[in-house]
This record gives sequence, structure tokens and C-alpha cells, in this order.
Amino acid sequence: MTPTWVPDPAGVYFSDEFAIEPHVLEAYGALDVSVVTDLPLFIDPFLLFNSTNATYQALHTQIIDYLRFLRSKAGLTLDRDLIAAWYQFGEVKQNWLGFTDGGNRGHGLGRGFAVALHGVLTTLLDNLGSETTTQSTHLEKLALVRSGVGRDTISDFTTNLIKHFLLDYTQTFTFAHVDPDQRTTFSVPRVAFSYATESWVTRTYTLPVVGTDYVLLTPLDLLTKDDTWINRSDMLHKFDRLPDAIPDGQQRALILNHFTRQLSAKSTVRERIEAKTRTIAAFPELVDLYIKIKEDEKAQATSVSRAHTDDIRGVLVDQVKLAAADLAAKTDLYDKPWTSYDEARAAVTTFKHYVEHQDGYLVINRGRGVSFSSESEVQGFFGLLLAQSRFDVNREPNNGRGPVDFKISEGSADKSLIEFKLAKSTSLRRNLQRQLPIYEEANKTRTSVTVIISYTASDEKRAQKILAELGLASESSIVVIDARADNKPSGSTA
Repeated sequence: MTPTWVPDPAGVYFSDEFAIEPHVLEAYGALDVSVVTDLPLFIDPFLLFNSTNATYQALHTQIIDYLRFLRSKAGLTLDRDLIAAWYQFGEVKQNWLGFTDGGNRGHGLGRGFAVALHGVLTTLLDNLGSETTTQSTHLEKLALVRSGVGRDTISDFTTNLIKHFLLDYTQTFTFAHVDPDQRTTFSVPRVAFSYATESWVTRTYTLPVVGTDYVLLTPLDLLTKDDTWINRSDMLHKFDRLPDAIPDGQQRALILNHFTRQLSAKSTVRERIEAKTRTIAAFPELVDLYIKIKEDEKAQATSVSRAHTDDIRGVLVDQVKLAAADLAAKTDLYDKPWTSYDEARAAVTTFKHYVEHQDGYLVINRGRGVSFSSESEVQGFFGLLLAQSRFDVNREPNNGRGPVDFKISEGSADKSLIEFKLAKSTSLRRNLQRQLPIYEEANKTRTSVTVIISYTASDEKRAQKILAELGLASESSIVVIDARADNKPSGSTA
């Protein structure tokens, strides 16, 4: 007999919060999103372009239509308010995707992005919407011609431009499955763009509600984990293939000459990357050639994205659900009144004990033959410990000097930081020396905890050696967690 599904009272996931069996969401095609902390998944616009779903293809066309509209304004000098209206977008925090400030509160696409995009439309993107090399225009082109535009920016931009679809998608599910007491009507601004008035339209939707805000569902087949199919690092990796794709021999020679003149026999990897970047900037036709390669390889895009999404679901959804119940049964973390630093230390200590002595290593260890969990995944597991905290818990708050993993606070006078690192990280020594002091200064706090996760004996030895050399071996605010799978015999064999 199949056991009856029981929602977790902590309400970590959508299915728990709204008492909807996970298989119902799966049948609908939606991700069972966390309503506690963002999941490291991103919407990839290439999956719209590559889909056989007519609705998705229409969404991709709508994105390109908006880029064409922006391109039509590119030669104009726009005032500050028009740039804000057409180019700036807030993060759609209600879909709980990506890693951003404060659980699901991000900066979105601000004025810096807006001004840069308006400027680049008249230079490197001057053929946007009228490409001849590629099958279509692609939003991801923005990430190829400007450094600092990554998967989160492309995902945020895409999410804003297809927000009307996500709202309709969620509203349909809401009427069918969400209890009337857990849904309400919202007036949502900037849902769709009116080309007649050249302004954004507000519409009304009935949606699931958590606290005072709505939740958006996202189809699984639009999501990716590591990066969009078309991305800058992949373009630089494939750089050597690009000149060969140019039919004009003279132009090909000019490109190769421009690249090789920047190099010497002793050029470093970084210098070669910088030379590739400058060459692409000087010959923007290389961008379209790269996109053409990715279009030709599009059959792989959906399968790669599905594999990445299934991996995240297995680790940060299914596996984490088991961990949530396990942690609740084995810890009493929130039974005591204490300061934020006490809570941070207690949470880390509890997590260490759970991993090392209560089979928690099985949760954050993928197993033999499989890559170990990443820092972001381990942070997701740990975030469960803090889900029911009486303190304000912010995920990756960036207060001026880069994001720290967690900030636990109660008002401005009581706040503490927690930073996770893998022992194998090549930047571990530098981080221990410099990173947290910088974060403490930016967050105006002097209380922080560093957590180092070791998956192998050599990683553990390396971490201990670095701590000893830095004189930090006995530092109580630095905690090394042994997540090895090869040194923990079961109770029956110990």
C-alpha cells in the first residue's frame, strides 16, 4: 500500500505550504518551488526558441519584438525616466529562482544595466533583429557583448518579458488546485507592453499567497542550472572554431592577426582570454558565428537543461525534503533564546553534528562516482536549519563588498554572518585571510562564522594545514565539517 503523503508543517516547499501532492505539480509540468529560499535555477530563453511548443515559440517572438522596439529607440537621447520605464526591471522575486539578496529579494536590472544596454544597441548590437547569419535574434546576445551580464541577468530579463505567461500559468493552476483561503487577487504592474502607448500594462490575477505576496510557478522545461545555452564563457571556449567559420579568407586572416598580435610565447591563460575578448569586440560578427554554432547544436540544449534540472530537483528538492523532516526530529535548535551569533554558532554546530554523526553526510554527499555537492547546494541544505528561525535570515545579502552566504539579524544592533567554503576551493586561503573581515565591515558587524566542508581526506588535510599556517586552528568561529563518506561506518559495523 502506498503511504499517504503528508505535507511538512514547516512549509518549505510550495507543495507543503498549499497541501498539494508533489505529483500534481509534476503532472502540470511545474517546479515544486521553495517558498523559503531561492533555488539555483534560471530561465533560459533558448529553451523558448528551441521548443516545439507554439506558446513558447510565441513568447520568444515577443521577446525579440521588445528588443526591436528598444533598438528603434537606440539613436535617441532618452531622459532618465524613459530609460527607467523601458530598460529597468525589478527582479520577479515571486518565482523563487536564482540566488539573490534576502531569500528571494534581488536588485533586478537597474540603471547601470539600462544605460549600458541603451548604449550597446547602437554599437555592438546594431544589427539586433536583422541578423543574417543566425536563424533568429537571441536575448542572450547581451551577455556575449558585455561582461558582467550573466545567467541571472538574462533570466531576470526573460522572466520580466514573459511575466504575463507565468501569471496566467500560475492562475490556471491556482483555480484548479489551491484552496480559496490560500489565494487572493493581486493587481500586478508591468505585466505586458503596449506598443500603442509605449508603456507597460497592469493586470489583475488570482494567485497563491504566502504572507502578503503571491507565488509564481515556472514550467520545468524552461529551466537550467549552470548557465544559459548561449553564454559568454562558452563563446570564449569555442573561440578557436569561430574564425574558421568565416568564408572570407581576408577577413579571417585579419581576425587571426588581431588575436595573435596580442600574444607572446609565454602568454598566460588569462591573457589569452583577454585577447579573445578584445578580438570579439573588434570583430562583432564573431558573436553571430558563435550563436550559429549553438543553433546548429540545439538538439542538445533541451536534454542538457533537463539533466541539470533533474539533478537540482533530486538534490535540493527531493533530498532536502527528507533532510528537513530529519533535522526537525533530531535537533532542538530553536528552543532557546539567544543572540544572533549564538544562533549562528548553534546552527553551524548542529549542522556539523548532523552531518558527521547522524548520517547527514548522505544528504550533502552525492556518493562515489558522482561530483560532490557545490557550495550553493550545501548552503541550500543549511538554509533549512534557519527556515523557522525567529531571527531575520537573509540569503547572500550584498551590502557593498560582495555577497555573503547568510546574515542572521534582529534589528541593526544584533547581526551575524555565516560563510560557506569547500575545503578544495583554490581561494580558501585568501578567503580566510580577507573575505569575512571585509564582509563584517560592510555589514557593520564583528560576529561571523566560517564553515568549511571537506569531502575527501586530502581536502580535510589541506584545510587543517591552511588553518594552522594562518594561526586559525583553534579559532572557534571557523568550523570544519567532515562530510566524507569513506570514514563513517554504519552503527552495525562500527
